[in-house]
Amino acid sequence: MEYCKTADFKLILGDCLNELKKLDENSVDMIFADPPYRLSNDGITCRSGMVASVNKGEWDRSLGLKEDHEFNKKWLNSCNRVLKDDGTIWISGTYHIIHSIAFALLEMGYYIINEISWVKPNAAPNMGCRCFTASQETLIWAKKSKKAKHVFNYNLMKEMNNGKQMRSVWEIPTTPKREKKLGWHPTQKPKELLYRCILSSTNEGDIILDPFCGSGTTGIVAVENNRKFIGIEINKEYLELSRKRIMEVI
Repeated sequence: MEYCKTADFKLILGDCLNELKKLDENSVDMIFADPPYRLSNDGITCRSGMVASVNKGEWDRSLGLKEDHEFNKKWLNSCNRVLKDDGTIWISGTYHIIHSIAFALLEMGYYIINEISWVKPNAAPNMGCRCFTASQETLIWAKKSKKAKHVFNYNLMKEMNNGKQMRSVWEIPTTPKREKKLGWHPTQKPKELLYRCILSSTNEGDIILDPFCGSGTTGIVAVENNRKFIGIEINKEYLELSRKRIMEVI
């Protein structure tokens, strides 16, 4: 159901599998999706120098290998219906889900344009000390087919990278405290990451969709750069945080 709407953005409260059906076909230019990573396994991590649980909520628990893959296929198919033929989709994830998502995209006939490695120089330390410290996430950037003509603002990316070609390894710190001043979300992405995704693959006036809206970072960056935004979130508390954060920049 519609939660909040202005000329620049619309926030929708509900399950994206249901709410995506209500959007028009071929209506959005770009999708940024940050789906459940299935990391909540009762383990521990470090947060602000303190031992903390990795659990983020029941929504982040694995349903089982087959069930997780089926879920990924369902929401990707729903996104496919609303994405324009020349549009692109960005999906973030760790090894827990990203291979499932890449396989699902290929099954659907999508062409993977790039695989981006987001390296976190300030990643949390490894508490178990039995493997390498996890310090990166993967972003897949894809389009509906190899022949589809997609937007890539090459010169702008080069300008943002001190006159050098932008490469596929991005070193960006985790979300700074100043971006969490209105509230906290366990998987909030830094604005700098979204700036690169949005500015590289959309133009002013384009419509951007985030089916797992969370705390609204995608919407903030979209609105700040004269794009339209549609965000879907199942958790009302997080959606209200999105509304507050986006309204702050309008």
